[in-house]
Parts: sequence; structure tokens; C-alpha cells
Amino acid sequence: MLKLVALFFIVIAPTLAGIFALVPLTMSGTLSINVGLLLAFVVAGIVVALPVSWFVAKRVDAMISSKGPAATA
Repeated sequence: MLKLVALFFIVIAPTLAGIFALVPLTMSGTLSINVGLLLAFVVAGIVVALPVSWFVAKRVDAMISSKGPAATA
């Protein structure tokens, strides 16, 4: 399970950090960037990515471990 969380975190963390970084850029514009606010939003995106990746990994693990046509080996 921890391996799945790490795998999804590698993908989800930069995605959410990039999305969260767009918020201060759209609020203040690109000519007057507040670096502290930008870094705060990027860190917030990374922090939010941890429970999101845990939730996604939990759902994928449940789908993999369930008895289905693809899981019969």
C-alpha cells in the first residue's frame, strides 16, 4: 500500500502544486508576483497531495484485491 501511495504521490504532488501555484499568479498577475504567497500555495498543494494520493492508492488497492475478471490469475 505504501508503494502505491508513493507512486501516486510522485504524480499527484507536482500536479496539485502546479495548480495551486496558478492561484496567486491569477490573483496578482505575472508582473507583481508575491514570492512568499506563491511558495505558500505550492507547499499547500504538496500537503494536500498526500491525503489525495493515499485516497487514490486505497481505492486502487481495493480494486486490485477484489475478485474480478482481471484479478483471476
